Amino acid sequence: MLIGEAQQEIAKLRRLIEYHNHRYHLLDNPEISDSEYDHLFRRLVELEAEFPELDTPDSPSHRVGFEVASGFSSRRHLQPMLSLDNAFGEGELRAFDERVRKGLGFNEPIEYFVELKFDGASLNLLYTDGWLAAATTRGDGTTGEEVTSNAKVIQGIPLKLEGQVGSQIEVRGEVIMEKEVFEDLNRTKLQKGEQPFANPRNAASGGLRQLDSKLTFERRLKFFAYSIGFSSEPFADSQSLALERLGGLGFLIRGESGVAKGVEEAVAIVNKIQELRNSLPFGIDGAVVKVNNFALQQELGSTGHGPRWAIAVKFPSEQAFTTLKDVIVQVGRTGTITPVADLEPVLVGGVTVTRATLHNYQDLARKGVKIGDVVIVQRAGDVIPEIVGPILDKRPESAREVEVPTLCPVCGTGLVQKQEEVAIRCPNRHCPAQITERLRHFVGRKQMDIEGLGEKLIDRLFDLGYLSDLSSIYRLSSCEADLKQLDKLGELSVTNLLEAIEASKSNPLPRFLSALGIPGLGEKAAQDLARAFGSLERLRHATYEELVNVPNIGPITASDIAEWFEEPENRQLIDDLLASGVDPKQESGNLGSQFAGQTVVFTGKLEVLTREAAEELVVRQGGKAAGSVSKNTSLVVAGPGAGSKLEKATQLGIPVMNEEEFLQMIQDIEP
Repeated sequence: MLIGEAQQEIAKLRRLIEYHNHRYHLLDNPEISDSEYDHLFRRLVELEAEFPELDTPDSPSHRVGFEVASGFSSRRHLQPMLSLDNAFGEGELRAFDERVRKGLGFNEPIEYFVELKFDGASLNLLYTDGWLAAATTRGDGTTGEEVTSNAKVIQGIPLKLEGQVGSQIEVRGEVIMEKEVFEDLNRTKLQKGEQPFANPRNAASGGLRQLDSKLTFERRLKFFAYSIGFSSEPFADSQSLALERLGGLGFLIRGESGVAKGVEEAVAIVNKIQELRNSLPFGIDGAVVKVNNFALQQELGSTGHGPRWAIAVKFPSEQAFTTLKDVIVQVGRTGTITPVADLEPVLVGGVTVTRATLHNYQDLARKGVKIGDVVIVQRAGDVIPEIVGPILDKRPESAREVEVPTLCPVCGTGLVQKQEEVAIRCPNRHCPAQITERLRHFVGRKQMDIEGLGEKLIDRLFDLGYLSDLSSIYRLSSCEADLKQLDKLGELSVTNLLEAIEASKSNPLPRFLSALGIPGLGEKAAQDLARAFGSLERLRHATYEELVNVPNIGPITASDIAEWFEEPENRQLIDDLLASGVDPKQESGNLGSQFAGQTVVFTGKLEVLTREAAEELVVRQGGKAAGSVSKNTSLVVAGPGAGSKLEKATQLGIPVMNEEEFLQMIQDIEP
């Protein structure tokens, strides 16, 4: 590249970065994703390194944030709040380690401290004689906005330290909004017809900068401490000891951090944090790796942008911006019509996303999404990607409203909507889309678990006439010779498929009930019904009064179940399945009573059991597995990443144990 070309690109990059800094730091309304911003920033740094004569002091690569917004007084930090350089992947982390050891002249491994990189808003707290004197946002790294009144209503910020420190000390940390709070606030916003928050980080940053601290309080924010700035007296000699001491002073400290003896251990801890990412009660966008020893940090020093002794290892973004090309209409197994977003491909959470759910047309209207909009796409773990909302500032003139369908897109039947329901439905039970969706549900892993009968094969066998309803699955064995002749199927695949179908005939009764797709009947309700009635024969003839008396079965669900079993077509389906050899295992009651009358809540990541398996063990012993903690909870089993549920259990004095202790208890009961 010629220097003239580099000069033009650098000028363009600086304008873009300054513009996006303004929207991100000052307006709390970004137009691009974090990963897109990182790409721009890294390109600028690369060009400035290649052409040092073009590197100027006013480049955004030498600055941390943005100017102070109007409405707040400015305050200078006693010690600058520097930003961190980024690493993407293990290779760049190892390159950082090489730079550190070279800078120190060390051949031996360096001791690092690895911690969470919170996805929130940075805050600097100044304590004078142990009392909170001022709270200041990062700002430009030297001067920030003073938001002391707001800080006083944020959980995790002590007004007075619980221990002795020097006359002045700065405590740095992150203000975050937990996922549950974010979802709750967005539900309220949607109900009011307001535009939802784009993400928890924006909601936290905006809450921190409210002119009325009551509005800050309503956002239920938390502060986690992660370092110290200026200190009038020596505070600690390492990052690990500093965090330990901060915890003793009354600050919230997360336990996922760890000391690493060398870069390989640091890589292992970073990978473990990434595995825990989705189980944490709040968002993180990476891990921070720091030289643990403060004396070594001081020896390494800093650049104009950030310290040489720390680096942020960024994880793939779980949110991104892209264009909504169209809205596709899908038909579910019960006839529910769902709008699905057809998107320009975008990388979200390490996965390329082209489709995302829009839930229902009422929700779509509340969000104000139009075809052609630039939208925020969100994905967490294995959850189906969803549209958070549109970026109104980027709406094109050609954007058009999403039309609500009146006819089923598959069978052409007129759609209906019950007065009490949000969903619109296709009432034709013989609609091909509903049949294939019922087949897919029936064979699912948590239902009849028929391995080898995937979506594509179901569609193919349906089109060829081999599958027509649920009972037709068990008639496939009579077509074995024909199936083996099908292109790309093969004899071994057919043999394995038929064996899986045969094995599914003896599945437990709860799995069978769940597989039928009865409206309102999920996994837990199926278990409750199986325990209450013991057999399919008793259940299929149960009255509404008998059903509604089953624990956890409400009037609506009881009515739906009774109506389903009364329909002649469904009664015939049950008869056909039984005639095909399906024989659901009868429930013989609980295997024990260790948890009789008790409610157990699992929170955080379980290392040995799946969440479903752990809850089933509680049910087997006569207990109930719940999803939230209340005064009626008997026990909480907490794994890594346990958050608000564990805190609430502690506040209520509810017994808590880890997974190992729970497994030992079960082993003692069920030898």
